[in-house]
Amino acid sequence: MTLRIDISELPPERLRFVASPLAELTAMLHVLAEPGHHPQFSDWAADVRAGMRPELAERLREAEFLWRSSQADFLLPARPRPTLVEELDDVDRIDDESYVTAALGTTCGSKRVPVASPSPLTDATARRRALHLAQARGARQEAFSERLLADPSAVRERVRHTLEQCADAFFDTAWTSAAAQLATDLRLKNDLLRRQGIGAALASVSGSVTLSPDGDHIVVDKLQDRATAAHTNGVTFIPSVFGRPHLVVVHAPGWQPVVQYPVAEPGPSEPVSLETVTLRLEALAHPVRLRLLRTLARGPHTTGELAHTWELSPPEVSRHLAVLRRAGLLTARRHGRYIRYTLNLPDLSALGADLLAAVLR
Repeated sequence: MTLRIDISELPPERLRFVASPLAELTAMLHVLAEPGHHPQFSDWAADVRAGMRPELAERLREAEFLWRSSQADFLLPARPRPTLVEELDDVDRIDDESYVTAALGTTCGSKRVPVASPSPLTDATARRRALHLAQARGARQEAFSERLLADPSAVRERVRHTLEQCADAFFDTAWTSAAAQLATDLRLKNDLLRRQGIGAALASVSGSVTLSPDGDHIVVDKLQDRATAAHTNGVTFIPSVFGRPHLVVVHAPGWQPVVQYPVAEPGPSEPVSLETVTLRLEALAHPVRLRLLRTLARGPHTTGELAHTWELSPPEVSRHLAVLRRAGLLTARRHGRYIRYTLNLPDLSALGADLLAAVLR
Protein backbone atom coordinates (compact mmCIF):
# COMPACT_ATOMS: atom_id res chain seq x y z
CA MET A 1 0.00 0.00 0.00
CA THR A 2 1.79 3.08 -1.25
CA LEU A 3 1.40 6.58 -2.61
CA ARG A 4 3.16 7.16 -5.94
CA ILE A 5 4.04 10.73 -6.91
CA ASP A 6 4.71 11.10 -10.63
CA ILE A 7 7.81 13.28 -11.16
CA SER A 8 8.53 12.22 -14.74
CA GLU A 9 7.95 15.76 -16.06
CA LEU A 10 9.36 17.56 -13.04
CA PRO A 11 12.30 19.94 -13.51
CA PRO A 12 14.99 19.08 -10.91
CA GLU A 13 14.82 22.51 -9.28
CA ARG A 14 11.12 21.97 -8.46
CA LEU A 15 11.91 19.37 -5.79
CA ARG A 16 12.35 21.48 -2.68
CA PHE A 17 13.54 20.92 0.88
CA VAL A 18 12.29 23.92 2.87
CA ALA A 19 11.31 24.66 6.47
CA SER A 20 7.79 25.92 7.20
CA PRO A 21 6.75 27.78 10.37
CA LEU A 22 3.07 26.94 9.76
CA ALA A 23 3.78 23.22 9.25
CA GLU A 24 5.85 23.13 12.45
CA LEU A 25 3.13 24.94 14.40
CA THR A 26 0.69 22.34 13.08
CA ALA A 27 3.00 19.57 14.33
CA MET A 28 3.14 21.25 17.75
CA LEU A 29 -0.65 21.46 17.86
CA HIS A 30 -0.84 17.75 17.04
CA VAL A 31 1.52 17.03 19.95
CA LEU A 32 -0.76 19.02 22.27
CA ALA A 33 -3.85 17.20 20.96
CA GLU A 34 -2.28 13.71 20.92
CA PRO A 35 0.53 13.70 23.52
CA GLY A 36 0.52 9.89 23.54
CA HIS A 37 1.91 9.95 20.00
CA HIS A 38 4.93 11.95 21.15
CA PRO A 39 6.22 10.83 24.57
CA GLN A 40 9.51 12.63 23.97
CA PHE A 41 7.62 15.94 24.12
CA SER A 42 5.43 15.12 27.12
CA ASP A 43 7.18 17.62 29.41
CA TRP A 44 6.99 20.35 26.78
CA ALA A 45 3.29 19.67 26.17
CA ALA A 46 2.52 19.69 29.89
CA ASP A 47 4.30 23.02 30.35
CA VAL A 48 2.47 24.59 27.41
CA ARG A 49 -0.93 23.38 28.61
CA ALA A 50 -0.24 24.58 32.15
CA GLY A 51 0.62 28.08 30.95
CA MET A 52 -2.12 28.38 28.33
CA ARG A 53 -4.98 30.80 28.85
CA PRO A 54 -8.38 29.05 29.09
CA GLU A 55 -9.70 31.02 26.12
CA LEU A 56 -6.92 29.76 23.85
CA ALA A 57 -7.29 26.19 25.14
CA GLU A 58 -10.98 26.27 24.24
CA ARG A 59 -10.25 27.72 20.79
CA LEU A 60 -7.79 24.88 20.13
CA ARG A 61 -10.40 22.30 21.15
CA GLU A 62 -12.88 23.92 18.75
CA ALA A 63 -10.60 23.45 15.72
CA GLU A 64 -8.40 20.51 16.75
CA PHE A 65 -9.86 18.34 13.98
CA LEU A 66 -7.68 20.31 11.54
CA TRP A 67 -4.53 18.76 13.01
CA ARG A 68 -5.42 16.00 15.49
CA SER A 69 -5.88 12.86 13.36
CA SER A 70 -4.47 14.23 10.12
CA GLN A 71 -3.45 17.71 9.06
CA ALA A 72 -5.65 19.81 6.82
CA ASP A 73 -3.90 20.27 3.48
CA PHE A 74 -3.73 24.06 3.76
CA LEU A 75 -1.65 23.74 6.94
CA LEU A 76 1.25 22.19 4.99
CA PRO A 77 2.38 24.92 2.55
CA ALA A 78 3.61 23.89 -0.87
CA ARG A 79 5.63 27.10 -0.98
CA PRO A 80 6.82 27.77 2.58
CA ARG A 81 7.57 31.35 3.61
CA PRO A 82 10.10 32.64 6.14
CA THR A 83 7.45 33.72 8.66
CA LEU A 84 4.20 32.37 10.06
CA VAL A 85 2.36 35.58 9.15
CA GLU A 86 3.33 35.26 5.48
CA GLU A 87 2.14 31.65 5.39
CA LEU A 88 -1.15 32.55 7.05
CA ASP A 89 -1.58 35.28 4.43
CA ASP A 90 -1.20 32.59 1.76
CA VAL A 91 -3.89 30.50 3.47
CA ASP A 92 -6.19 33.52 3.37
CA ARG A 93 -5.83 33.55 -0.43
CA ILE A 94 -7.26 30.01 -0.75
CA ASP A 95 -10.86 30.04 -2.01
CA ASP A 96 -13.65 28.94 0.35
CA GLU A 97 -14.37 25.78 -1.64
CA SER A 98 -10.80 24.45 -1.30
CA TYR A 99 -10.55 25.49 2.34
CA VAL A 100 -13.86 23.90 3.34
CA THR A 101 -13.14 20.67 1.42
CA ALA A 102 -9.76 20.31 3.15
CA ALA A 103 -11.23 21.12 6.56
CA LEU A 104 -14.09 18.64 6.17
CA GLY A 105 -11.62 16.00 5.02
CA THR A 106 -9.99 16.01 8.44
CA THR A 107 -13.16 16.69 10.42
CA CYS A 108 -15.30 13.97 8.81
CA GLY A 109 -12.54 11.54 7.83
CA SER A 110 -10.52 12.08 4.67
CA LYS A 111 -11.79 8.97 2.83
CA ARG A 112 -15.42 9.77 3.61
CA VAL A 113 -15.79 13.10 1.76
CA PRO A 114 -15.18 12.61 -1.98
CA VAL A 115 -13.42 15.59 -3.53
CA ALA A 116 -15.45 15.31 -6.73
CA SER A 117 -18.83 15.33 -4.97
CA PRO A 118 -21.12 18.41 -5.09
CA SER A 119 -20.04 21.18 -2.77
CA PRO A 120 -21.66 21.15 0.69
CA LEU A 121 -21.53 24.94 0.49
CA THR A 122 -24.11 24.94 -2.31
CA ASP A 123 -25.68 21.47 -2.40
CA ALA A 124 -28.16 20.55 0.35
CA THR A 125 -27.64 16.79 -0.03
CA ALA A 126 -23.86 17.12 0.19
CA ARG A 127 -24.26 19.37 3.22
CA ARG A 128 -26.45 16.81 5.03
CA ARG A 129 -23.96 14.05 4.21
CA ALA A 130 -21.03 16.09 5.55
CA LEU A 131 -22.89 16.87 8.77
CA HIS A 132 -23.91 13.22 9.18
CA LEU A 133 -20.29 12.10 8.82
CA ALA A 134 -19.14 14.79 11.23
CA GLN A 135 -21.76 13.67 13.77
CA ALA A 136 -20.33 10.16 13.68
CA ARG A 137 -16.96 11.61 14.64
CA GLY A 138 -18.33 13.46 17.69
CA ALA A 139 -20.34 16.43 18.92
CA ARG A 140 -17.47 18.88 18.56
CA GLN A 141 -16.83 17.80 14.97
CA GLU A 142 -20.50 18.26 14.17
CA ALA A 143 -20.60 21.73 15.75
CA PHE A 144 -17.43 22.80 13.94
CA SER A 145 -18.75 21.55 10.59
CA GLU A 146 -22.06 23.37 11.09
CA ARG A 147 -20.25 26.65 11.77
CA LEU A 148 -17.89 26.12 8.84
CA LEU A 149 -20.68 25.46 6.36
CA ALA A 150 -22.87 28.27 7.67
CA ASP A 151 -20.18 30.97 7.63
CA PRO A 152 -16.80 29.84 6.25
CA SER A 153 -15.35 33.37 6.38
CA ALA A 154 -16.01 33.70 10.10
CA VAL A 155 -14.52 30.27 10.86
CA ARG A 156 -11.45 31.00 8.72
CA GLU A 157 -10.87 34.28 10.53
CA ARG A 158 -11.26 32.59 13.91
CA VAL A 159 -8.85 29.77 13.01
CA ARG A 160 -6.25 32.29 11.84
CA HIS A 161 -6.63 34.34 15.04
CA THR A 162 -6.22 31.15 17.08
CA LEU A 163 -2.97 30.30 15.29
CA GLU A 164 -1.71 33.84 15.85
CA GLN A 165 -2.48 33.49 19.55
CA CYS A 166 -0.45 30.26 19.57
CA ALA A 167 2.52 32.19 18.23
CA ASP A 168 2.43 34.50 21.23
CA ALA A 169 1.68 31.74 23.74
CA PHE A 170 4.31 29.13 22.82
CA PHE A 171 5.22 28.86 19.15
CA ASP A 172 7.67 31.75 18.84
CA THR A 173 9.81 30.39 21.67
CA ALA A 174 9.71 26.77 20.46
CA TRP A 175 10.35 27.80 16.84
CA THR A 176 13.62 29.53 17.78
CA SER A 177 15.05 26.21 18.96
CA ALA A 178 13.42 24.05 16.29
CA ALA A 179 14.53 26.30 13.44
CA ALA A 180 18.19 25.62 14.23
CA GLN A 181 17.65 21.85 14.03
CA LEU A 182 15.65 22.20 10.83
CA ALA A 183 18.39 24.33 9.26
CA THR A 184 20.95 21.60 10.01
CA ASP A 185 18.76 18.95 8.42
CA LEU A 186 18.06 21.11 5.36
CA ARG A 187 21.75 21.66 4.76
CA LEU A 188 22.25 17.88 4.71
CA LYS A 189 19.27 17.21 2.43
CA ASN A 190 20.08 19.94 -0.07
CA ASP A 191 23.74 18.91 -0.17
CA LEU A 192 22.74 15.30 -0.89
CA LEU A 193 20.29 16.47 -3.54
CA ARG A 194 22.94 18.59 -5.24
CA ARG A 195 25.83 16.13 -5.02
CA GLN A 196 24.20 12.67 -5.21
CA GLY A 197 20.76 13.26 -6.65
CA ILE A 198 17.17 12.72 -5.63
CA GLY A 199 17.58 9.06 -4.68
CA ALA A 200 20.13 9.82 -1.97
CA ALA A 201 18.11 12.76 -0.68
CA LEU A 202 14.96 10.65 -0.41
CA ALA A 203 16.83 7.83 1.33
CA SER A 204 17.87 10.33 4.02
CA VAL A 205 14.26 11.43 4.56
CA SER A 206 12.85 8.06 5.63
CA GLY A 207 13.07 4.38 4.86
CA SER A 208 9.44 4.74 3.78
CA VAL A 209 10.30 7.18 0.95
CA THR A 210 12.09 5.84 -2.13
CA LEU A 211 12.69 6.60 -5.79
CA SER A 212 11.22 4.09 -8.26
CA PRO A 213 13.78 2.15 -10.34
CA ASP A 214 12.88 4.13 -13.45
CA GLY A 215 13.28 7.42 -11.57
CA ASP A 216 9.81 8.58 -12.59
CA HIS A 217 8.03 8.25 -9.24
CA ILE A 218 8.54 9.01 -5.59
CA VAL A 219 7.09 6.06 -3.66
CA VAL A 220 5.79 6.64 -0.13
CA ASP A 221 4.91 3.58 1.94
CA LYS A 222 2.28 5.47 3.83
CA LEU A 223 -1.25 5.28 2.45
CA GLN A 224 -3.54 2.92 0.66
CA ASP A 225 -2.66 2.51 -3.01
CA ARG A 226 -3.01 5.95 -4.57
CA ALA A 227 -1.28 8.13 -7.09
CA THR A 228 -0.77 11.83 -7.67
CA ALA A 229 1.45 13.91 -9.91
CA ALA A 230 3.88 16.75 -9.37
CA HIS A 231 4.05 17.78 -13.04
CA THR A 232 5.60 21.26 -13.21
CA ASN A 233 4.47 22.51 -9.78
CA GLY A 234 6.96 20.42 -7.86
CA VAL A 235 7.18 18.44 -4.66
CA THR A 236 7.97 20.09 -1.33
CA PHE A 237 9.67 18.26 1.56
CA ILE A 238 9.27 19.94 4.95
CA PRO A 239 11.36 18.75 7.93
CA SER A 240 9.78 18.69 11.38
CA VAL A 241 11.20 18.47 14.88
CA PHE A 242 7.84 18.04 16.59
CA GLY A 243 6.39 15.71 13.94
CA ARG A 244 8.06 12.45 14.95
CA PRO A 245 7.06 9.69 14.38
CA HIS A 246 4.64 10.84 11.69
CA LEU A 247 5.29 11.08 7.97
CA VAL A 248 2.55 13.37 6.64
CA VAL A 249 1.69 13.67 2.94
CA VAL A 250 -0.55 16.09 1.05
CA HIS A 251 -1.75 14.23 -2.02
CA ALA A 252 -5.35 15.31 -2.74
CA PRO A 253 -6.32 16.43 -6.25
CA GLY A 254 -5.81 20.15 -6.69
CA TRP A 255 -3.02 20.36 -4.12
CA GLN A 256 0.70 20.28 -4.85
CA PRO A 257 2.33 17.21 -3.23
CA VAL A 258 3.94 18.01 0.14
CA VAL A 259 5.77 15.60 2.45
CA GLN A 260 6.45 16.52 6.07
CA TYR A 261 9.06 14.22 7.59
CA PRO A 262 10.52 13.98 11.12
CA VAL A 263 14.12 14.85 11.96
CA ALA A 264 14.10 14.29 15.73
CA GLU A 265 15.59 11.15 17.22
CA PRO A 266 13.14 8.61 18.69
CA GLY A 267 12.92 8.25 22.44
CA PRO A 268 13.78 5.03 24.28
CA SER A 269 11.07 2.39 24.56
CA GLU A 270 9.76 0.93 27.79
CA PRO A 271 10.53 -2.78 28.36
CA VAL A 272 7.52 -5.13 28.34
CA SER A 273 7.12 -8.82 29.09
CA LEU A 274 7.73 -11.57 26.56
CA GLU A 275 4.10 -12.65 27.02
CA THR A 276 2.87 -9.21 25.95
CA VAL A 277 5.20 -9.15 22.95
CA THR A 278 3.98 -12.62 21.90
CA LEU A 279 0.34 -11.57 22.22
CA ARG A 280 0.94 -8.52 20.05
CA LEU A 281 2.80 -10.44 17.37
CA GLU A 282 -0.03 -12.96 17.19
CA ALA A 283 -2.55 -10.14 16.88
CA LEU A 284 -0.59 -8.67 13.97
CA ALA A 285 -0.27 -12.01 12.15
CA HIS A 286 -3.53 -11.52 10.24
CA PRO A 287 -3.75 -9.43 7.04
CA VAL A 288 -7.18 -7.99 7.88
CA ARG A 289 -5.98 -6.73 11.24
CA LEU A 290 -2.98 -5.11 9.57
CA ARG A 291 -5.30 -3.30 7.16
CA LEU A 292 -7.45 -2.07 10.04
CA LEU A 293 -4.35 -0.77 11.80
CA ARG A 294 -3.29 1.16 8.68
CA THR A 295 -6.60 2.99 8.82
CA LEU A 296 -6.56 3.50 12.59
CA ALA A 297 -3.05 4.97 12.33
CA ARG A 298 -4.71 7.99 10.68
CA GLY A 299 -7.02 8.57 13.64
CA PRO A 300 -9.92 7.15 15.67
CA HIS A 301 -12.62 5.25 13.76
CA THR A 302 -15.87 3.49 14.56
CA THR A 303 -16.60 -0.13 13.67
CA GLY A 304 -18.97 1.04 10.95
CA GLU A 305 -16.37 3.34 9.40
CA LEU A 306 -13.78 0.55 9.32
CA ALA A 307 -16.29 -1.83 7.80
CA HIS A 308 -17.16 0.74 5.12
CA THR A 309 -13.52 1.48 4.31
CA TRP A 310 -12.51 -2.15 3.85
CA GLU A 311 -15.86 -3.54 2.63
CA LEU A 312 -16.18 -5.93 5.57
CA SER A 313 -19.16 -6.81 7.76
CA PRO A 314 -19.34 -5.01 11.12
CA PRO A 315 -19.29 -8.33 13.08
CA GLU A 316 -16.09 -9.38 11.30
CA VAL A 317 -14.47 -6.04 12.09
CA SER A 318 -15.58 -6.31 15.73
CA ARG A 319 -13.92 -9.72 16.09
CA HIS A 320 -10.61 -8.39 14.79
CA LEU A 321 -10.82 -5.28 16.96
CA ALA A 322 -11.35 -7.47 20.02
CA VAL A 323 -8.10 -9.34 19.30
CA LEU A 324 -6.20 -6.07 18.89
CA ARG A 325 -7.67 -4.71 22.12
CA ARG A 326 -6.67 -7.81 24.07
CA ALA A 327 -3.12 -7.28 22.82
CA GLY A 328 -3.19 -3.74 24.16
CA LEU A 329 -2.84 -2.18 20.71
CA LEU A 330 -6.17 -0.33 20.75
CA THR A 331 -8.29 1.67 23.16
CA ALA A 332 -12.03 2.25 22.85
CA ARG A 333 -13.93 5.35 23.95
CA ARG A 334 -17.64 6.03 23.72
CA HIS A 335 -18.75 9.32 22.17
CA GLY A 336 -22.52 9.53 22.42
CA ARG A 337 -23.95 6.55 20.55
CA TYR A 338 -20.66 5.80 18.80
CA ILE A 339 -17.60 3.88 20.03
CA ARG A 340 -14.35 5.01 18.45
CA TYR A 341 -11.17 2.93 18.42
CA THR A 342 -7.74 4.51 18.73
CA LEU A 343 -4.37 2.98 17.91
CA ASN A 344 -1.88 2.82 20.78
CA LEU A 345 0.90 4.12 18.58
CA PRO A 346 3.76 4.19 21.14
CA ASP A 347 3.24 0.50 21.98
CA LEU A 348 3.09 -0.47 18.31
CA SER A 349 6.14 1.65 17.45
CA ALA A 350 8.17 0.00 20.21
CA LEU A 351 7.30 -3.58 19.28
CA GLY A 352 10.56 -4.31 17.44
CA ALA A 353 12.71 -2.98 20.28
CA ASP A 354 10.49 -4.72 22.84
CA LEU A 355 10.98 -8.05 21.04
CA LEU A 356 14.76 -7.67 21.03
CA ALA A 357 14.82 -6.64 24.70
CA ALA A 358 12.58 -9.55 25.67
CA VAL A 359 14.77 -12.06 23.82
CA LEU A 360 18.00 -10.70 25.28
CA ARG A 361 16.62 -10.63 28.82
